[in-house]
Amino acid sequence: MNDPFGDTRLSHSGDGPGQIRLWPVATIVVAIFLLFVVRLFQLQILEGEALASRSQANYVRTVRLEAQRGTIVDREGRTIAASRLAYGVDLIPNEIRNPWRTYSVLGTILRQDPSEISKRVGQPRGRRRFQAVNLSKDLSIEAQAQVAAHRYAMPGVELYRKPLRDYVYGPLAAQLLGTIGEVDAEELGEDAYKDYRPGETIGKTGIEAANEGHLRGRTGGVNLVVDVAGREIEEIDRLEPTPGGRLVLSLDLDLQQVAEGAFLSADPEVPDKMGALVALDPRNGDVLALVSAPSYDANAFAGGIDRESWRALNDDDWRPLRNRAIAGVYPPGSTYKAIVAAAGLAEGVIDATTVVTCPGHFRLGRRTYRCWKRAGHGPVDLEEALSASCDVYFYELGKTLGVETLARYARLFGLGRPTGLPIRGEVAGLVPTPEWKMRARKERWIDGETISLSIGQGANLTTPIQLAVAYSVIANGGVLVEPRIILRRETWDGQIVEETAPTVRKRDVIAQPILEMVTRGLQRVVMDPGGTGRRAQVSGINVAGKSGTTQVVSLDFVEGLEPEEIPLKYRDHALFAAFAPVESPEIVVVAVAEHAGGGGGAVAAPMVQRVLAEYFRKKERRVPSQIAALSFGGRR
Repeated sequence: MNDPFGDTRLSHSGDGPGQIRLWPVATIVVAIFLLFVVRLFQLQILEGEALASRSQANYVRTVRLEAQRGTIVDREGRTIAASRLAYGVDLIPNEIRNPWRTYSVLGTILRQDPSEISKRVGQPRGRRRFQAVNLSKDLSIEAQAQVAAHRYAMPGVELYRKPLRDYVYGPLAAQLLGTIGEVDAEELGEDAYKDYRPGETIGKTGIEAANEGHLRGRTGGVNLVVDVAGREIEEIDRLEPTPGGRLVLSLDLDLQQVAEGAFLSADPEVPDKMGALVALDPRNGDVLALVSAPSYDANAFAGGIDRESWRALNDDDWRPLRNRAIAGVYPPGSTYKAIVAAAGLAEGVIDATTVVTCPGHFRLGRRTYRCWKRAGHGPVDLEEALSASCDVYFYELGKTLGVETLARYARLFGLGRPTGLPIRGEVAGLVPTPEWKMRARKERWIDGETISLSIGQGANLTTPIQLAVAYSVIANGGVLVEPRIILRRETWDGQIVEETAPTVRKRDVIAQPILEMVTRGLQRVVMDPGGTGRRAQVSGINVAGKSGTTQVVSLDFVEGLEPEEIPLKYRDHALFAAFAPVESPEIVVVAVAEHAGGGGGAVAAPMVQRVLAEYFRKKERRVPSQIAALSFGGRR
């Protein structure tokens, strides 16, 4: 019988052309499965941590919200230092897709060399790949717009807002306010900065450094959902930052501006003056003005000072970064005569009627010491010796008192040690003694050095703020005060945290009747028609003061040269110290004009006069202060 299916029947065996082959299909399936297993192993095991971090970075990004640094205001609440919002740009290495295109575009916008940007980014590994590299902290408006326009074509570029320090008046009180900068690796190892992160801003000098803990705010943050290109999709949560505390200074902004202006020349052909000025309230030690010139724009440090500007400030021969008011040391010159006079009266060596005849010179052994007035002053008593600044009178008095007594009284007036102003960098000055000379120079003291010390020359060195404290002792009736620069510390919203009380270092330094005798002589310096300090007069106010001129080099060095021919660095310093009103002193002002080439009465007295005049102009229209001045029980 024939098979009804014939050759069309399928066979399950043999190699006929109609057979279905299953093993190639199985092989392909197994191969694909193995490929998935290998790739899964690579993704989960070999690259799991990196990809997980990248996935997280592409999904949720935590943005640090920097806190505003605390505001600094003057005694009347006027802002001197605050914060402003600035735009900066960061690069996140792990997100950069086309490095050289990104570096080239940013280099053009930021005016930076693309190769320098590449060096700053480097080739970070591990967690450093996710750490932002800052390229600029303070973009111009134009640069902000350009970065924003190109941002999404450059993954890894982050435009952010951050508060930057804003010194409202630029150079005003720059050395007193101080500098800020990023905390460095060495500082991060100190206990004081153990909770700081790299890149955070801290106070480096001045008030900014001394009050870092109060001025620093509390950082906040925000979690954002972003896509692969870095675009923000959604905000998940936010912790707002807390601004730093408010600092109320004793400074009077009006006096500070007038004092700074006293160093500026109105003639473009004449350079500005250099030196320092300090104004104190002798009743409580309040620092009303503190100037160091030349100055610099404090805002140069707000966003991180560039290398060229930093080098220029440090290489400047006149050291603008140094606070001359607390770290500049000068021979006090004839301003020292008030202390010598008080010592002579306290020791009973002289009284108000003691007369010395000045022939224009004084002999000690084979050496002759000249009076500034070559023709001499003739017979002079104490008041006349102070008002005319007779050197011979004080040569005689200094010789009688001796170096040890002079040193003891100088220290009683606060010379030879820091005043206690709570700012780093204050120096002690120098009250020379035979012991000091043997220790420092391995030389014996000679009597001629005592003669020089008696008129404030020789090795005698003082800072302007020390001299202001010393004259405060005369003004307030014998109380050695400690300068006060911080009146209050407040929270950012004005709640008082701490008030700084005035500090008395010593009472009854000198008997008040003695200081009154010295004051009468100092009053004649300013108020007498022939007084050396008459250019410090203020209409309607009794002012007492003393001028001083100190040599920088020996007179032999510049002999024969006209004043304008003497190189600037070899010209004399001019000093003036004053207080007013004599009946009940409220303000002491000391000015030092470096290398002024003129006398203290001609150069420094007018500078002091401008500050005194502004103080009493304000007083005429002043509302009674809510900050009570502490009376020390002196001359009131």
